[in-house]
Amino acid sequence: MFQKSLNTSNEVGINMTPLIDVSLVLVVILLLAAPLAFEASIGVQQSGARSKQAKQEEKREFIELSVVSNDSVRVNRRMMVARNELTATLQPILARSAERQVLLSCADDVAHGTFVDVLDVAKCAGASEIAVIGR
Repeated sequence: MFQKSLNTSNEVGINMTPLIDVSLVLVVILLLAAPLAFEASIGVQQSGARSKQAKQEEKREFIELSVVSNDSVRVNRRMMVARNELTATLQPILARSAERQVLLSCADDVAHGTFVDVLDVAKCAGASEIAVIGR
């Protein structure tokens, strides 16, 4: 008679090592990326909700800065100032201004670092609010 052997040594199992390795790598990436989500950032307000209020409010006084090149900035569409003299120019103007609001625009060929530097100079000179004008 024919008998089947019950002792088979061909056991098939799933190798769990690659699954655990990938899971641990994903956990490490998550732990490293989580603090980046909570870093300080620049707050942006949308103007759509405030457009009705702007029509009702009286005309506000503001200082307009336009970064023309990496070395020069135009203040209030009139005077061209070297970037290293911007603090000395802005401080008296902001001291006379009641609301100390600054509108900042930038030419396309200006480096990002230059734009951020002008933004910092305006804040350190005493600007209470800074609005960035897009094109």
